[in-house]
Amino acid sequence: MTSNAKSTRSSTRNRGVAAVALAAAAALVAGCSSSSDDKSDNPLSEGKASGNNVVVGSNNFAESILLADIYGEALKAKGINVTYKPNIGSRETTYGLLKNGSITVLPEYNGALLAYLDKDATPKTVEETTAAIGGKLDPKLTLLDPAPAQDKDSVTVNAATAAKYKLTEASTIADLKDIAKDLAIGASPEFQTRQQGLVGLKDVYGLDFKSFKALDAGGPLTAAALTKNTVQVADIFTTDPTIAKEKFVVLQDPKNLFGFENVQPLVYKSGLDQKGVDALNAVSAKLDTAALLDLDTQVQSQSKDPLDVAQAWLKSVGLG
Repeated sequence: MTSNAKSTRSSTRNRGVAAVALAAAAALVAGCSSSSDDKSDNPLSEGKASGNNVVVGSNNFAESILLADIYGEALKAKGINVTYKPNIGSRETTYGLLKNGSITVLPEYNGALLAYLDKDATPKTVEETTAAIGGKLDPKLTLLDPAPAQDKDSVTVNAATAAKYKLTEASTIADLKDIAKDLAIGASPEFQTRQQGLVGLKDVYGLDFKSFKALDAGGPLTAAALTKNTVQVADIFTTDPTIAKEKFVVLQDPKNLFGFENVQPLVYKSGLDQKGVDALNAVSAKLDTAALLDLDTQVQSQSKDPLDVAQAWLKSVGLG
């Protein structure tokens, strides 16, 4: 995804939260995205989750920050005290922070979370995805209701590559098998070792690319590299407004490597009461993919502050 000056993206997909990652968390949160006075730069500082204080965190990419603002403002509307910890980093860090109670609520994507917890899982429905996560999730954590909204990783080619190889929106990732050796692919550094990344693209689709360029996770570096043909293929997120703007072609994923990617709140159980649970489930009930794309466009293409966008949307759906 592209992002404005206030919000940059880095993806979150692998397992193995190490103590060193937790210790380094303060260094990973150098920037905030939204203009809220109660947002701290350090996820391990004051404001730890408690019965009287809900800490809403986000990974360091534009959509996660926006979703965190939506969750936090929905909770505030119910009289719940909220502290924001935005722009923390990857799942390698945030999952650990949830487990130790440093953050209470985090926007998640069910398929990506499952791939992180169990790379061999192959659920066929959203319900199976949620159930499979429940079997692997730390017992101190729980998932709330999934939203209809999805934002998936995708294998996307630029317009020049699509024209050269006659790739269309009906083409699939498998259509790259014979030409991948001539193409450079760009994505976050973590994409190299993830099942929902180069590992799965090789195992599931038999793709061996000419080279890999470590960029950000679908953010401005990735979009720019794809636009400039520095890479011909990239991991671009499906609610990214850049796809239409630059005439990128998203390839179909018939083998479902990238699974389901419904937006879903991940919660530290003891840090959120039933009133908070109900508030977040109400958000999920209202948030569909079209709405998420519109909100992303406002933040990423129109440079609106995500907090303002979140508040306006909540008010429009009767939750603000």
